[in-house]
Amino acid sequence: MTIIVTGAAGFIGSNLVKALNLRGERDILAVDNLERADKCLNLADCEIADYLDKRDFAERIADGRFDAKVSAVLHQGACSDTMETDGRYMMENNYRYSLRLLDWCQARRVPFIYASSASVYGSGSDFREARENERPLNVYGYSKFLFDQVVRRRMDAATAQVAGFRYFNVYGPREAHKGRMASVAFHFLNQYRAQGRVRLFEGSAGYGPGEQIRDFVSVEDVVKVNLHFLDRGGLSGVYNVGTGRGQTFNEVAHATVNAARAAAGEKPLTLDEMRASGTLEYIPFPAQLAGKYQSYTQAEVGALREAGYTAPFLTVQEGVQRYVAARLAQGEAA
Repeated sequence: MTIIVTGAAGFIGSNLVKALNLRGERDILAVDNLERADKCLNLADCEIADYLDKRDFAERIADGRFDAKVSAVLHQGACSDTMETDGRYMMENNYRYSLRLLDWCQARRVPFIYASSASVYGSGSDFREARENERPLNVYGYSKFLFDQVVRRRMDAATAQVAGFRYFNVYGPREAHKGRMASVAFHFLNQYRAQGRVRLFEGSAGYGPGEQIRDFVSVEDVVKVNLHFLDRGGLSGVYNVGTGRGQTFNEVAHATVNAARAAAGEKPLTLDEMRASGTLEYIPFPAQLAGKYQSYTQAEVGALREAGYTAPFLTVQEGVQRYVAARLAQGEAA
């Protein structure tokens, strides 16, 4: 039976396709929008049965022309640009499209596993999956929040598994196409290789330079969570997917620089040595991000653990080291 992966040429989607391949899965329908043609490179080392443009796929399920036997839908496709100002586009692409897929899966009793986002929590400090904690700061976060609300309302009457994952700050291989929306680990490595230094924001919201805290989670762990639920069709709900351990941007920069230095045969530097040498450069906090920036996130992962996911998550130091090593081994341009 076919597994459908939407956003299959994107960051998390392509990592899922590769992981499914490693489990022996080849009957995969990859759905995406390749107006950004370079995304296809993310699938170049993957095996799929077919590819459909997201609009063609949407039309086929709407008019009943899609009749493949489907074992599950892994819905990763979305516009993830938190600075996008076209609300009509964002709501159609992220909310309405997801709703049509959910309806289609429920009508056919097909498991539906989808990407939500920690952006639903906005600037709050309580990251439990509860309505009172959800205050998105932009239309991207709102599109994810609104769909989660639909899922919650329908859960009791669901005909098949529906599981949504609120991803925190994901980093890892196959994200180069994301440009400015790629992870800070991606950008830090590019900056260090090109200029010998890394740029971080000065203090904001009471945090010192580079001391803003996020829950940085490796895409390796994100994929493992998806597969855990794919293998357990009885698990439904909306879950945080993060490490449960907030770490600073300084820590990400420190880990990135030292991973690059290790690959070059150079000794590691302490954070203070990086600051003193100008390897870390602090730049003014952008005015356009005022009131729209999460200075602190840390996933509450109790619900995920209760769902039986017991594997440890990589720390920034572990995950970034692996990511940098992989990028350098592949010879990616800075």
